[in-house]
Amino acid sequence: MNSLANLEGLPRAYFTEADSADVVIGQNVNAKDARLKEVMDVLTRHLHAAIKEIEPTQAEWFEAIQFLTATGHKSDDWRQEFILLSDVLGVSMLVDAINSRRPVGASENTVLGPFHVGNAPEYPMGTNICLDAKGEDMVVRGRVLDVDGNPLSGVKIDVWQANDEGFYDVQQKGIQPDFNLRGVFRTVEDGRYWFKAVRPKHYSIPDDGPVGKLLYDLGRHPYRPAHLHYIISKDGYDEVTTHIFDPDDPYINNDSVFGVKESLIADFVKVDDPTRVAEAGFDGASYWDVEFDFVLAPKA
Repeated sequence: MNSLANLEGLPRAYFTEADSADVVIGQNVNAKDARLKEVMDVLTRHLHAAIKEIEPTQAEWFEAIQFLTATGHKSDDWRQEFILLSDVLGVSMLVDAINSRRPVGASENTVLGPFHVGNAPEYPMGTNICLDAKGEDMVVRGRVLDVDGNPLSGVKIDVWQANDEGFYDVQQKGIQPDFNLRGVFRTVEDGRYWFKAVRPKHYSIPDDGPVGKLLYDLGRHPYRPAHLHYIISKDGYDEVTTHIFDPDDPYINNDSVFGVKESLIADFVKVDDPTRVAEAGFDGASYWDVEFDFVLAPKA
């Protein structure tokens, strides 16, 4: 490496408060990647504008640096505190929305979440994915259609959920069976799918780190409303990563990571007719019936 950096084409970097962003951006003229330059120019302008509007004290700015440092220290191979920060600021959902724009009527995306597991067992339609017989029985059913209303067969439906206590199997190794409340199904000729599970429950995102403290300092809660996760895929169609939500959950209107979209709120109907309960194959006095259709858009 040369002892002197490449100074060719660089303007003078004489800093002033009024021209601060322009002075910094001017030093990026030799960027090796045009997209990197574009991103850093935009971020620099917005960051400097925010600083000028906020006018932080030196102590406040150092506190912000300490927060970011603590966020990094809390991250490891299992937990990514910066992703959690992105989630609670709504940035994760915004990036997802920008990258999953679809025609009107097509099913909407929402965040993947950290608990998806590959190679879940593939089951025949109607299988109960609850392996420990705990929780309130539930039947989930519906159809997968294209944007013109035609049924789609052979669609892969990868589904997973938390249990009736708000925990995923990977959070309770040795307590829940492996692959509890997970399964893969494929739609039949008329696009229908159906399986059995249990009614999920709301749960808290990790709140024992700097992001959790930020939420509490802002007067916010860390809870996600009850939901089921889906990844729905078929060759030639845009893959959908989404949830369906329980409308009666106390946190349905205030998801801590902003994952709820109105189109993803399902109907959870309690069935207590003994004949229907018996036909569904349950031993209890009732079950929850959840019907939800998905619409796939063709790949652009």
